[in-house]
Amino acid sequence: MSEQEEKPKEKTRRDFLKQVGIVGIGSVLAGSAIIAGINYDKRKTKGARIKVLTAENELLEIDRNDATKVGKFKAENLSYMQKQAREGIKGKRWVMVIDLSKCKNARKCMSACQDAHHLRPEQHHINVLKMQESTNTAPYYMAKPCQHCDNPPCVAVCPVDATYKRPDGIVLIDNEVCIGCRFCIAACPYSARVFNWTDPIRAEEDKDLVYNPELNVPQKKGTVSKCCFSADRCREGKLPYCVSACPNGVYYFGDENEDAVTNGTTKETVRFRKLIEDNAGYRLMSELGTDTRVYYLPPKNRTQPFKEEDKPEAGEHIGNNNA
Repeated sequence: MSEQEEKPKEKTRRDFLKQVGIVGIGSVLAGSAIIAGINYDKRKTKGARIKVLTAENELLEIDRNDATKVGKFKAENLSYMQKQAREGIKGKRWVMVIDLSKCKNARKCMSACQDAHHLRPEQHHINVLKMQESTNTAPYYMAKPCQHCDNPPCVAVCPVDATYKRPDGIVLIDNEVCIGCRFCIAACPYSARVFNWTDPIRAEEDKDLVYNPELNVPQKKGTVSKCCFSADRCREGKLPYCVSACPNGVYYFGDENEDAVTNGTTKETVRFRKLIEDNAGYRLMSELGTDTRVYYLPPKNRTQPFKEEDKPEAGEHIGNNNA
């Protein structure tokens, strides 16, 4: 084969490789165009924007199409704030003492609680009840929050671990986990829980807030709500909202481990055990074995005077300490 014949073949081979190279580049460019087209189409069909809370407690807004479902509730999936709420405050054992002789039905505790937890007027984490043992005894008023039992029936029946008992004595509900089955409401012997049947009263105002189980805000439709012992205030070293708001010195709150409770009105700190021993302190429905963390002092030497008009009318129900 002559040299002149070889050169055209080499030229043809080089030309072929060049052509292949051009085709390859064209393929890449075409592929990029296709991918770009897909991305463009995706942008055109964006899903709803959703908010997610990261493990670092950052609230992010992403496209629902970009979200990946990681499964059902697991403890490791909780946010930092949710985990902190479950751990409680190390070394503390919170306790409340309610002096029935001092309550004048001011109901400031109720309004402060409703405001703090963004509750509707008909919703109560704490309620003040008019009590009367018999027609011949003077009526008195009894504040009734969640009793924060050491052996809570509500926790035992929750199927999803939404309600739990903390090491520091507080019983909380995580509304991000609650499925609204209301088993806990049926199990509670103190009628201390309420259900959010409708949208929260501040739904629009609270929509961008990061959920805090210790404050139980924002409230969430279809979930259960109750007294939190103002766990958020405890973390700040402050007295609960109800305790601080009472003008009559009804409430004492503090740490049983330190054997100290502080009166919300006088700011006087006294020995917890001495207070309940010297004043015949008791717990509601102690026969149930719930071991509540709320104690009551009997309504002796009442600051609220007896009035004839306060006597129950014929046929009116007479309350008792189990109300």
